[in-house]
Amino acid sequence: MKFDNAEIITAMVTPFDEGGQVSYERLEKLINHLLNSGTKGILVSGTTGEAPTLTRAEKIELIKKTVEFVKGRVPIIAGTGSNSTAQTIDFTNEVAKIKGVDAVLVVVPYYNKPDQRGMIAHFTAVAKASPLPIIIYNIPGRTGVTMEVPTIATLAKNENIIGIKDCTGNVNLSRIVAETPDDFLTYTGEDADALAAKTVGAKGVISVAAHIFGNKIEEMYTLVEQGKYKAAGSIMRELTPKIAAVFSAPSPSPVKAVLNYEGIEVGGCRLPILELPEDRVKQLVKTLNI
Repeated sequence: MKFDNAEIITAMVTPFDEGGQVSYERLEKLINHLLNSGTKGILVSGTTGEAPTLTRAEKIELIKKTVEFVKGRVPIIAGTGSNSTAQTIDFTNEVAKIKGVDAVLVVVPYYNKPDQRGMIAHFTAVAKASPLPIIIYNIPGRTGVTMEVPTIATLAKNENIIGIKDCTGNVNLSRIVAETPDDFLTYTGEDADALAAKTVGAKGVISVAAHIFGNKIEEMYTLVEQGKYKAAGSIMRELTPKIAAVFSAPSPSPVKAVLNYEGIEVGGCRLPILELPEDRVKQLVKTLNI
């Protein structure tokens, strides 16, 4: 299975040039950086990738270029979800024409605030129409509604829904692992829960911090596999305040600032997300000790 080794999937930022346009030269360098520092899969055109600010044409080209630069080294997930079922199906089908995309990430519809029945109907319709497997995305802080564990368990029975990115905490992650098939891919979408998720049986993490700390997360997961939980916990304790700093301003502003500081140029952010002012960048770098 393509996701067998994909324990650390990076929710990749979208690099812009100095004029605010997508930079494919910078994208290639970023991808190589990620794959050389612990990343085992890439999520392109997600929230961290500022997908809401990208045009449809930009998203398609971004996904195509990501496939080209990854060259089959790790699985690729493309974000295709919206708060319209019809539009989600249409865009998912367009993305499915890009050879090399392994799955799509489809968020719980935001703003509309569907109930559990509506969520089941939405994801069932998308899964039925999609040529690619679906990973559902449960992030109440952004959608305004929470997909409940029984709903997730119901959707996990659908052969074309292969996993979930869940941001509701470790209690729910544990329940999801317990109530879904063994081959269902359960990921936490919260970097702060990366260790706890792994220890309750989740596949791993879809991470923002892996842009910077991918090697450390990989080391931590290796220690878990070896049963060295105390050593793994030591790494997580070291990472916890750093992860908090990476989310100290609207994402992806902090992580882009750090990448730029480290010489991995990714440019700024598109409105309504603002770049960090210089004094905040200095404080962030100091906190991260880089």
